[in-house]
Amino acid sequence: MGEAQVPVVAQLAHVELLTPKPVESLWFFTEVLGMTEVAREGQSVYLRAYEDWYLYTLKLTEAPDAGLGHVAWRVSAPELLQAGAEEIERRGLGLGWSEGELGQGASFRFQMPDGHRMELVWELEYYQAPEEQRSPLKNRPQRRPLRGVPVRRLDHVNCFVSQVEPHEAFLREALGFKLRETKIGGDRQKVGSWLSVSPMVHEIAVMRDGTGQGNRLHHVAYWHGYPQHLYDVAELCMDWGVRIEAGPGKHGTTQAFFLYLFEPGGNRVELFGDAGYLIFDPDWKTVVWDVANESDLYHSTIWIGAPTMPESFYTYGTPERVPVVK
Repeated sequence: MGEAQVPVVAQLAHVELLTPKPVESLWFFTEVLGMTEVAREGQSVYLRAYEDWYLYTLKLTEAPDAGLGHVAWRVSAPELLQAGAEEIERRGLGLGWSEGELGQGASFRFQMPDGHRMELVWELEYYQAPEEQRSPLKNRPQRRPLRGVPVRRLDHVNCFVSQVEPHEAFLREALGFKLRETKIGGDRQKVGSWLSVSPMVHEIAVMRDGTGQGNRLHHVAYWHGYPQHLYDVAELCMDWGVRIEAGPGKHGTTQAFFLYLFEPGGNRVELFGDAGYLIFDPDWKTVVWDVANESDLYHSTIWIGAPTMPESFYTYGTPERVPVVK
């Protein structure tokens, strides 16, 4: 197994979340996490964090059940949009071309092996702040909002999968992701892999679904920058009835300082209070955790904070379906 020679993907562009409680979900993202609404179209609201450069990074869409609508990836160069589409089609995972999504040009839609919907895109609209929202910092696309504890940018997405190996292989071989860290369980099968195309330790993770279902969202993550902000958000959540699943704490895997919440629609949201570590080594050797080993299990999972993660972290995803008994 190896990565594509030229990474097709350059970065995570946006994520669409589905919610059965659109009003309450919008309240959470704007009033608690301080995101800015930039547009509405049909049953969708488009939101951005204040240091996101594109028009939006979150599309919030009303739907009967919570879950992942799709993930959009910007390709590394215009010509790689077609090349990436052809490679995905060759693997039988293409869903076809799409035109007309707000703030972007043509996109090629596809699915991962379990069915998670994604798209490749090149043309994206950059955010132009209205005069009253322009920051004197020329390297900040808008002023820091005064609402809640505002997140700074979209960080990553984590997908629950039935089997890690085929999803990891697809991301590496078709899209050019590099495998940064991985966990191996007692059955010698992988229980999680963390991959990136940039110096970030991950833009996407694939984790084995504890219910065996797959094709579900584990979480979408936004970055604050400072760990103190996670404690500030935790206080807001306590006062305003937002459920905290775990944290603040720190994973060994990716060295992420985390807080996991459930937005009112039911989707899990992770907040980063630290960037973890960055990778500049062109010959990076994947960090392998053997979680059948007690030390690796503890240190990779949570080494600052509670002694362990709750059971829901390994079994709850969206949509929440009843496991199929075989």
